[in-house]
Amino acid sequence: MAVPEATTKASRTNARNGRTASRKVRRQQLIEATIESISKYGISGTTMTTVTGFAGLSLGIVNFYFESKENLLEETLRFLAEEHRALWRKTIITDKPTAAGKLLAIVDSEFHPKICSHKKLTVWTAFYGEAGYRKSYREIMSGIDTERWQTSTRLCREIIEQGSYEGMKAESIAETLEGLFDGFCLNILIYPGEFTREDARNRIRSYLATVFPAHFDGGTAPGSGTAE
Repeated sequence: MAVPEATTKASRTNARNGRTASRKVRRQQLIEATIESISKYGISGTTMTTVTGFAGLSLGIVNFYFESKENLLEETLRFLAEEHRALWRKTIITDKPTAAGKLLAIVDSEFHPKICSHKKLTVWTAFYGEAGYRKSYREIMSGIDTERWQTSTRLCREIIEQGSYEGMKAESIAETLEGLFDGFCLNILIYPGEFTREDARNRIRSYLATVFPAHFDGGTAPGSGTAE
């Protein structure tokens, strides 16, 4: 496999930075390089060599910060998961006063360009599509996914009570949202020229308008704004 084109430029940059980079900075460099490598070569094609090539660092550095390729991959997945979690939690805590606005903030965080880029979607798909890493994926994502589902369920319950909606189950609506998130992200990855982040957001808004017509109109929820 050819050495990544980024190697020479990255090596010069890191040579200039020398020893000034902190442990946190070095770890982040390696994680970002792993994302780059997986997006180009997949998990099986990603090696310590491809990662250090994109990072412009020595092989000894990656071995120092991460004991193995498996550890590096797990930490990369954990970074992506925590990045997403931090985004929706910050938004619903600080920016959205209503239950409807908070629920839509969770939707928008799924398709925020920082989270829902072609590169990162490729990495997500690689993890849950690779049989050897599904267990790690479940272990890392289980608690985070459950927290988001529970938050969505609580918000749906509030909306149901506010609107006196009958025959609605908050848990079922939250589960449907989770399924739509996964399906639409896959569409964005596979059909980038035909299905966009905005398409995904609009489809989910339409779904929410059907379920909660007094709170959503298919465009934006009251007081919601966008996550761009």
